[in-house]
Amino acid sequence: MRKILYLLFAISFLSCASQQQNQLINPNGKTVKERFSVPPGFRRIEDPNSTLDEFLRNLPLKPNHTNVYLFNGKLKTKQNVHEAVINYDIGKKDLQQCADAVMRLRAEYLYSSNQFEKIAFNFTNGTRAEFSKYGDGYRYNAKTNKWVKSTGPDFTYENFCSFMELVYTYAGTLSLSKELIAVKNINEIKPGDVFIKGGSPGHAVTVLDVAKNPETNITIFILAQSYMPAQNIHVLKNFNLPIMSPWYSTDFGQELITPEWTFSKNELMRFQE
Repeated sequence: MRKILYLLFAISFLSCASQQQNQLINPNGKTVKERFSVPPGFRRIEDPNSTLDEFLRNLPLKPNHTNVYLFNGKLKTKQNVHEAVINYDIGKKDLQQCADAVMRLRAEYLYSSNQFEKIAFNFTNGTRAEFSKYGDGYRYNAKTNKWVKSTGPDFTYENFCSFMELVYTYAGTLSLSKELIAVKNINEIKPGDVFIKGGSPGHAVTVLDVAKNPETNITIFILAQSYMPAQNIHVLKNFNLPIMSPWYSTDFGQELITPEWTFSKNELMRFQE
């Protein structure tokens, strides 16, 4: 029934927007929230227990129609999969790929809100990497798999970026998927959640925004990803229903089809707080 309601809404919205540019996109918007409006009847979901939702909605975007670039300065081969590009650096190494972008967005939020003790991820070998320890001067020795005190305290943003580069090197979709917990009800999706398939190959995308229609209970969301090779983090288009892009509906059935990966319904996960 919910899927039928969504389709009826989409058809109605499509007819109203016929022969017009996508009415949900403000080309002059400088953040996710400013660039992408919610469809008529929908309201953005607010999380009273966290400021992560507002952080993600206020991520800075590059100008409209900006291309996606790889870490080496070359253009991504597929330039038709993104609706916007997040204004974050990529680095000059092939490190910030899919799972890395997920961890980057979470870590940036935690750093900006001074929650240094929560900036921690597991390496693929199970070793825990904590920014609080890194900031205190401990460094990881890959040969001994141990952390050794080797320098003085440094909690600057530059050192945070150095820590994250270490995480990108030794963590991935497999380790990240083991850290996260499953979201059993797809309609309880919220900003910061992750669709993830751990392994090689694997992939992961971050839920940037969520809105809901209080009358129909239809829930929609926006996704962002990086990919291989390392590239700009970008907001994904919705090829399934372009007039609603970049919004996706939770009524996608058993498979969520994104431009470069298909996830199963049970692959929605969340960081443990």
